[in-house]
Amino acid sequence: MSITTETTIGQIATEYPIATRVLARHKIDFCCGGGMALETICEQRGLNSENLINEIFDELSDNSLDVNWNQRTLIELIEHILQTHHRPLDEELPRLETMLKKVHQVHHDKKPEVLDQLLNVFLDMKQELLQHMDKEEVILFPLIKAGRGPEADCPIAVMHQEHDSAGSALQKIHELTDNFTVPEGACNTWRALWHGLENLEKDLHQHIHLENNILFPRALNGE
Repeated sequence: MSITTETTIGQIATEYPIATRVLARHKIDFCCGGGMALETICEQRGLNSENLINEIFDELSDNSLDVNWNQRTLIELIEHILQTHHRPLDEELPRLETMLKKVHQVHHDKKPEVLDQLLNVFLDMKQELLQHMDKEEVILFPLIKAGRGPEADCPIAVMHQEHDSAGSALQKIHELTDNFTVPEGACNTWRALWHGLENLEKDLHQHIHLENNILFPRALNGE
């Protein structure tokens, strides 16, 4: 597939997985925002689309071993999502919650509004994500594994909506943390929290991309 200014971000991330590194560097959402054309997102971000395309192909020339999940079976992709994203989130979300509550309690006086909002946004997102993954594992993934993907249009529509909600929460966290900029004089827990939230954002972008742009379309097509 060639990349033009009309190619969508999701198509680029699907066909060239390594390109997600370039997109992430420029803070381009390739999961929930995957339906936008390259030219549109570049105009919004003040980027030169031709330069971005060249940067993507430079990255591709240096890396040729990333897995193309479009070429693997849906069962393999589901197992990858479970082991690489779902199971780690089961551990990471409570860990981040513990650190966030500690920072909120000890350092509330330094950034009261930011920490109050951050705690609320994170707790809501955590609850929604855990429920979301449970629905995927109990209802959606078994349907797809059984070859009944075309019957799953309603569950998949709900998953898309919940992915959009998670994307909005991540954007709010990104803003509240000032692009995960560690405050001056922050303690080690605060630093670890910001680092953990940044990694959570990266992981969820990749996680949602695999489902929105690869798993769901292929399942609906009856693979």
